[in-house]
Amino acid sequence: MRKVCKFLLSITIGFSVLAGNTQAQFKNGSQPTELNIPRVSQRGSVTQRIGLTDITITYHRPEVGGREIWGKTVPYGKVWRAGANENTTINFADDVTVEGKPLPAGTYGLHMIPDKDQWIIIFSKNSTSWGSFSYDEKEDALRVTVKPRGDESFNVLTYTFDDIKPDSATATLRWEKVAVPFNVTVDVKAVVLRSIQKELRSVGGFTWAGYDEAAQWCLDNNYNLEQALKWEDTSIQNEDRFENWETKSRIYAAMGRKEDAAKALSTALDKATAVQLYVYARGLQRQGDAKRAFELYPQVPKKDPNSWISHLALARVDSNTGDFTGAAKEMTMAINGAPDATKPFLQPLLKRLESKDDINKN
Repeated sequence: MRKVCKFLLSITIGFSVLAGNTQAQFKNGSQPTELNIPRVSQRGSVTQRIGLTDITITYHRPEVGGREIWGKTVPYGKVWRAGANENTTINFADDVTVEGKPLPAGTYGLHMIPDKDQWIIIFSKNSTSWGSFSYDEKEDALRVTVKPRGDESFNVLTYTFDDIKPDSATATLRWEKVAVPFNVTVDVKAVVLRSIQKELRSVGGFTWAGYDEAAQWCLDNNYNLEQALKWEDTSIQNEDRFENWETKSRIYAAMGRKEDAAKALSTALDKATAVQLYVYARGLQRQGDAKRAFELYPQVPKKDPNSWISHLALARVDSNTGDFTGAAKEMTMAINGAPDATKPFLQPLLKRLESKDDINKN
């Protein structure tokens, strides 16, 4: 008797409620209640990461199937599940803003109220119901109003993320010939800072490199420089190195503390290996500060006169002064001592010197 009642209920639901919005699972119009079998409107999901924040929409994908969708299959002015079958859901790994309005992290039932000129997008705290049939406005976490637009024809309902930017993306429902976009924005810097703080309490906080990377991220984003300075000091306490002192000098410079920046850089250069000093000088040269680069190149051999990198530094110095014979000699010694993987990059430089072409030109 229970199964008969259940079957009759499924028939009733299939014909009276679901037929208007989704294709039924059985030809007689009913829905499966006991078995996990393929559904006509198949499940799909799409995820977009903004910074470190994942946004995932999970939904079932009805087809147009020759129906008139907008205003008929999906009535205007009524709450719609924005898909088929169970709740369409949207998950935000972190707090976001949707169309400029704040929405906490979490999973929400995604519903919509369509109309010809504007749509209401609803984020419900209830994300586990079947469609919108038990939707309760009291459970709304947020409502926003957006403008639909014409689009290419989509036979199967589709969600996409478009207009991707470093801190935002536009989630768009596409079905038939209508697109319904809503913008999602993330405070990426705040999210990353919280993530870094958590990571530094784990394995990332047991080395000099973890704190140096954290400080460099703040520096690169000109964000919370006081915190960056504290992290760099911790990095130095963990291990006193060229890398963290050089980062500290740049933090001071970004803070406008020129004297402190100069002192930190001097300490960094004192601690640099021959390779580190050459790489630093070469970086300055590429950035257009050739004067300072050529002040540092002659100091490289003082770190390690027998290193191949010292001969490379001296080859650049000689080439810069027009002493191509001396430069070629230094380059030959650099090639002889360089790692095998590096030799192919140095050999063309030797050919240029032998042709009296200044290797510092580019």
